[in-house]
Amino acid sequence: MKVVFHFDASEALRADLGEVILCPESDTQAFEKLLPTVEVLWHVLKPVTAEIIGRAPNLRLIQKIGSGVNTIDVEAAKRRGIAVCNLPGTNSRAVAEMALLLMLACLRRLPELHLHVKTNTWSSAWRLQDHFGELGGRSVGLLGYGEVPKLLHPMLEALGAKVSFWSRSRKSAELDAIVGSSDIVSLHLPLTPQTEKILDPRRMKRGAILVNTARGGLVDEESLVETLKTGHLAAAGLDVFAQEPPRPGHPLLALPNVVCAPHLAWLTRETLQRSIAVALENVRRLEAGEALLHRVA
Repeated sequence: MKVVFHFDASEALRADLGEVILCPESDTQAFEKLLPTVEVLWHVLKPVTAEIIGRAPNLRLIQKIGSGVNTIDVEAAKRRGIAVCNLPGTNSRAVAEMALLLMLACLRRLPELHLHVKTNTWSSAWRLQDHFGELGGRSVGLLGYGEVPKLLHPMLEALGAKVSFWSRSRKSAELDAIVGSSDIVSLHLPLTPQTEKILDPRRMKRGAILVNTARGGLVDEESLVETLKTGHLAAAGLDVFAQEPPRPGHPLLALPNVVCAPHLAWLTRETLQRSIAVALENVRRLEAGEALLHRVA
């Protein structure tokens, strides 16, 4: 069975893939040549559009390496009878740890401290002292309560934070109450028409911190820029953006109180090992005519 992993993988990972064909997301020409014969597509982030699906007549399975399927035209796949599966839980620990890292980096203004040391302006870092804070004793609101926040919750409590959470199925407090009262709000929701721009940063507590390791579209970005510039929000830790990569000159990238990462919260060696194991099992099941794991369509 012809399996294509559409991902810019390292040489170390390449050695683990066996007969799986590795095609970098950055190599559009190579990917187009593979489309007519691919049967299973392992997808990471570059969108799988209806047009791409239409040029893959032998495609039987789109396997998301991750959990969110908003980058796949699921309806187009359904019309062709192509299965769509995801991998809930395989990257949860990596994302939970990155969310914690972003919280701490915002509280200690880590990028600015790093820059002061690198540029030999060591003594100037003292001027940031009024912005430094600790996680212990702060209130953290988790929006969404899937696998990632379930791991993050006890980590935060172990460090002395007071945690509340909200999701559509479970909650310890109402959404507006959490957004308006938390010192740190951390996003862990899927991006759907119901959750798009669910968070208006202007509704957050003055001096609060926003952390987003989920999807950029959950946040009203224009309002986020405004609240960070005026000081209504103290800082933001962002692994995701509404448009990825963000356009050159995006105002969020110029703000000193924003800590950024390029949508790689999920990416660890351990995540990939867990993900590939489940993805290979689904290939085996597809060949054997067995029920697929984590099928979403």
